[in-house]
Amino acid sequence: MQQDFDRRRGPQSEGGPVITEKVVHTRRIAKVVKGGRHLRFNALVVIGDGEGMVGVGMGKANAIPDAVRKANASARRSSVQVPIKKNTIPHEITAVFGASWVLLKPAPSGTGLIASSPIRAVLDAAGVKDAVAKTLRSRNPINVVYATMKALSELRDPTVERAKRRKYVMENQRFHLGKE
Repeated sequence: MQQDFDRRRGPQSEGGPVITEKVVHTRRIAKVVKGGRHLRFNALVVIGDGEGMVGVGMGKANAIPDAVRKANASARRSSVQVPIKKNTIPHEITAVFGASWVLLKPAPSGTGLIASSPIRAVLDAAGVKDAVAKTLRSRNPINVVYATMKALSELRDPTVERAKRRKYVMENQRFHLGKE
């Protein structure tokens, strides 16, 4: 079986979704030791298939490519499925991570993504095409990305939730009517 290989995305199969990778933030860290400064790098990476799956990971290494590779592996392990309705999120949501607050709102078709760079990277990787987002308080890109992931993981599909509640109500009505 022959697989296609994309330099930025790795091995690709014929039928599966294409997983994209975006490096959101890198930074150099200097630790002062007896012999001088020890330099390391952090990389924050967002991956997604554009069909609702998105993950975020952070990697640390002595070189940026190694940090990106570690972050990619971490992002694959922490991926979540996001409910998407008509290219937008199903409802408004706010999430807090550290000192960063993120507000996500659904938008009508054709609006596009109106968001800061870290939020845009996460929503774009998830496949959300229309949404409005606002970063409140701290604008640290690491905390903003993790707050966005927290918000996306707390989203619920309204039709599924409605069905769950209807089932719960029906079970409780039978119990209260003495039919069991």
